[in-house]
Amino acid sequence: MKKKWRIPHTYAIIFSIIIMAAVATYLIPAGQYERGEVGGREVVVEDSYQRVEQTPITFFEVFTAIPQGMEKGAQIIFYIFLVGGAFGCIRATGAIDSGINKLVYRMEGRERLLIPVIMLIFSILGFTTGMSEESIIFVPIGIAIARALGYDTIVGTAMITLGAASGFIGGMMNPFTVGVAQGIAEVQIFSGFLFRFVVYLFILSIAIWYVMRYARRVKLDQRISVMYDIDIQTKQYDTATEQNKIAMFNFRHGLVLLALGVGVFINMYGVFNWGWFLTELAASFIIIGLFSGIIGGLGINKTFASFVDGMKVVAFGALIVGFARTILVVMENGVIIDTIIYALSNAISNLPDTLNVLGMYVVQIILNFFIPSGSGQAATTMPLMVPLSDILGIERQVAVLAYQYGDAISNSIIPTSAALMGYLAVAGIPYERWVKFVWKLILIWLSIAAVALVIAVMIGIS
Repeated sequence: MKKKWRIPHTYAIIFSIIIMAAVATYLIPAGQYERGEVGGREVVVEDSYQRVEQTPITFFEVFTAIPQGMEKGAQIIFYIFLVGGAFGCIRATGAIDSGINKLVYRMEGRERLLIPVIMLIFSILGFTTGMSEESIIFVPIGIAIARALGYDTIVGTAMITLGAASGFIGGMMNPFTVGVAQGIAEVQIFSGFLFRFVVYLFILSIAIWYVMRYARRVKLDQRISVMYDIDIQTKQYDTATEQNKIAMFNFRHGLVLLALGVGVFINMYGVFNWGWFLTELAASFIIIGLFSGIIGGLGINKTFASFVDGMKVVAFGALIVGFARTILVVMENGVIIDTIIYALSNAISNLPDTLNVLGMYVVQIILNFFIPSGSGQAATTMPLMVPLSDILGIERQVAVLAYQYGDAISNSIIPTSAALMGYLAVAGIPYERWVKFVWKLILIWLSIAAVALVIAVMIGIS
């Protein structure tokens, strides 16, 4: 009897890509663009690509690239560990379980409304603030809500992250993607708002339908869940007996949730007004976690024990961020990233006129795997795409749209996305399980964006 084929281990998948990137440094000519500074941003100088000496990655350098990747991904990695530790303290107080249990009781008969409401809220944060890595801090709360409603870990993660992703794709007021790209393209900042808003409505509506459809099926039969075996092993499904063990909501629980709410508000205010990012957010969550442990009645020793336990839970996924960053390190050390950009840019100019914009779109999707930073991809590719759009007779606004959708949509599935690997780490979802859940939605999103780009060319959006 033949053995059933099994999806490779998550680390095996990432390591295979690292090996392929290393092999590519022998096959792809090394080359570089000159780079200059414009408005405080490093951008590629047009027509500056030139071949350089080949620097293929040796067998040993493949392995030295892994600690280098860990080092370059350290901020995200330790952010995940520290946030995981903070939520370990909060979970240990029982405040989230008892609070969610009370919320679900009060929402009896209207539970499904939580999914679209939460996704709408996070989509607004996505298109106004470019929420990406920041969504990681809300994933444990989303999971707690989903479990209490009889759903699985995937639903809890998806309603937070795909909500934020829908807004990020819409990008109407996203300063880190649309703002940067339009600035480089010399297009009025945040122009084309109405067109982007209409596309955003389609993107968000499809995402809500997709998550609610999956949630409904899981609630009817939990064995359908792509996380069923893992959730069972980690006792993430509450039986009726276990629910009876949840402590009644009390004053201490209220204080813990108040501390969490105030802390999250301060974090978001810090992001908007004080320029906070991962370091400040991590520090804030350490304070929230330790404070919650103390006021939640854990005591000093149990608070820190819970903090360590929380970090253990996310260790598997946190380190994947470093492995994923290794792929980029290998290509950077092999000096082949600019060659890939150069080749893809040239390929676009050879396409028929009606397919030029879709060619630009596909190029941005491919490049997002190698340059998952939205602002980084804008700074790298827009100086190339803008003159190309001028030559091809395509409005610069359309070139920005091609970048915007090519950058944003695949962030929810590519393994080089630090945000994706971060929230999967916090949620305890193996990468391959997430892909199994989300790939159809990604294809739908990609199709919507492709149609939108064609329409944008037809109506001459500028």
